[in-house]
Amino acid sequence: MRYYLIQFITILTLFQTLLFASFSGTIIDNNTSKIISGAMISDSKSSVKSDENGFFTFETDDDIFHIKAYGYKALHIKKDANITKYYMKPILVKALYLSFWKASGRSPVMKNIFNIIEQTEANAIVVDIKNEYGSTLYKTSFEKANSYGAHNDRTNRNISRFMKMMQDRGIYTIARIVTFKDEIQASNNPDYAIRNEKDEIWRNHDNMAWVDPFDVRSHNYAITMAEEAAKIGFDEINFDYIRFPAKSNLKYSRENTQENRIQAISTFLDSAKQKLQKYGVYISVDTYGNILWTEKCDNNIGQTVKSLAEHADYLAPMLYPSGFARGSFGKNNPSSYPFIVIYRSIKHIENIIEPARVRPWLQYFRDYAHTKMHYKKHEVREQIRATEKLDTNGWMMWSPSSKYHLNYFQANE
Repeated sequence: MRYYLIQFITILTLFQTLLFASFSGTIIDNNTSKIISGAMISDSKSSVKSDENGFFTFETDDDIFHIKAYGYKALHIKKDANITKYYMKPILVKALYLSFWKASGRSPVMKNIFNIIEQTEANAIVVDIKNEYGSTLYKTSFEKANSYGAHNDRTNRNISRFMKMMQDRGIYTIARIVTFKDEIQASNNPDYAIRNEKDEIWRNHDNMAWVDPFDVRSHNYAITMAEEAAKIGFDEINFDYIRFPAKSNLKYSRENTQENRIQAISTFLDSAKQKLQKYGVYISVDTYGNILWTEKCDNNIGQTVKSLAEHADYLAPMLYPSGFARGSFGKNNPSSYPFIVIYRSIKHIENIIEPARVRPWLQYFRDYAHTKMHYKKHEVREQIRATEKLDTNGWMMWSPSSKYHLNYFQANE
């Protein structure tokens, strides 16, 4: 009996050895040959970090494992790879926003964006996978969303072709997912929609309902959408409206305190990170620009720089100069001083999160608050100049129409 037990244990050990592959090696900057410490190596179940010498050891039974490091394109390593040096390509993401309505694959707007990327420093696209209404860019495999008709207004009928167009051009792709503002989801799930004092489904100024950020069902819905985007090859998931509405007297499933709000957003991000680590995608989160100036207060929306920095890869503050009140930065019209707004805001938080993990949204639209001036090349270049001076992880440009001018992105013309 003892003999057979020993044989069984031996066979089991051999079987486990065959299932698990062990990898070790050094992670290196492809351009400078410097080692990269603190890189994250992960599969679907576990993760480790490279040490101060850039070295790691990792065991996996997945077919692919991933390596991420801030400021670099992720590596996706097949299980049968026989290498000990892993070279990562640095990237400063300089992205143009491509709206839900313009991402058909044949739209003139998208062709213009391709032209700008081919001729300038721009190298990335942010595209709506789920917009503010809750509509999806394409028909996903998420049956719950499909049953609500989330795909009915889809503007992209061939997402595989769309992704191949991006990959063939070497474009870094960011999937924007509007998280808790979701008319379609809320109206189909009134039991976890945010409610007003009359116990009716609350809708904001543009008549959109929100789901309760305290309710795990709203978390699961958005994270499933994120997984859909990761599966088809997006490099990064960008969570927008990952917050509570900036309005009082609303009804939630938990007591609406600052501690509870921050915990709800942190829990969401932890769950997203856990679900997405098997795809090797980065996670970025959007926040109001004024959050950078209120370190200990969440402004009633569940966000602080510290709490977001602890749970996401990149912070994407919406630093639109038009979004700051008169008198901010000592200026009567902050929108007339785009460099100052961007530079001072990011500089203010560098003791909390290093600029290399900050990638701000920049303004590419008419000033709506102060002078009503059109933002042209000078204003756009001044914002970009601020990010360059601070060595941020690039920038993301917000034009609601997704229309951009080639010469605005050509610094010397």
